[in-house]
Amino acid sequence: MNFRHLHYFWVVARAGGVMRASEQLHTTPQTLSAQIKLLEERLGRKLLRKVGRRLELTDDGRTALHYADQIFMLGGELEGALRARKGGERRAIEFRVGLVDLVPKTLACRLLEPALALDAPVRLLCRENPFDTLLGELALHRIDLVIAEQPLPARVSVKAFNHRLGSSPASFFAAPGVVATDAGFPRCLDGAPFLLPSSASSLRRQCEAWFERERLAPRIAGEFDDAALAMAFAREGRGAFCAPRVLEREIVAQYGVQCIGRSDEIVEDFYAISVERRVTHPCVLAITQAARDGVFDG
Repeated sequence: MNFRHLHYFWVVARAGGVMRASEQLHTTPQTLSAQIKLLEERLGRKLLRKVGRRLELTDDGRTALHYADQIFMLGGELEGALRARKGGERRAIEFRVGLVDLVPKTLACRLLEPALALDAPVRLLCRENPFDTLLGELALHRIDLVIAEQPLPARVSVKAFNHRLGSSPASFFAAPGVVATDAGFPRCLDGAPFLLPSSASSLRRQCEAWFERERLAPRIAGEFDDAALAMAFAREGRGAFCAPRVLEREIVAQYGVQCIGRSDEIVEDFYAISVERRVTHPCVLAITQAARDGVFDG
């Protein structure tokens, strides 16, 4: 196999099109297309297809991109390692993470921290997006890991694997005076203003089911994709909210709210999703190990 042809395919797939890749490689689109066609003939597989005016990876193209990512990443690491040895420096590991926007930022920070504590230097690149968007990025190998509050759904045709990090029951919070605490928990939530997560959240579905079981009818004052934004509104006295109990201390200290009650019936799980069935990436290993050993304790 001609690795120059593979490199051309890799740049086109990463750039999202022949025109943009030709500018990066300082060559003509015709040359790129011809070289990629030779690669396809050599492999006996179609790697790219035209959809309207844009190029799209085929299933075989996604497989080829996965291997090309590893080949050229290793090539870059080889070059960097030899240069670092000459200059006495260590090359940073690039770690690309996708955070589902429903995961609390404080918890995300706590989960990612072990990756930055490795002996080798790490360059962390974080993206925050909805779950489906990040799964698409993972399938195209544009990110190494997705951290989410739900596992990879069976209906999604993405070859990836769930690595459960841990779980946390829920605590309820409110600024002083927002709920009538003398009514006792959970009755104090009945008729009180409440800030819900968005409908895409598993926490939202569990809260609504729990309200129904407890025969509570809080007044929904807002719905939020971003948990940090909901907490900011709660700090201003706009409503009560619930969050993972593992963050209870940080939430009380950061937002000036008080814990008004807890429920073991509402439990939120957290997952690391990667294309590796058996984790080998050093940063992912550090995250999964630390999560199981201590992040969710207590």
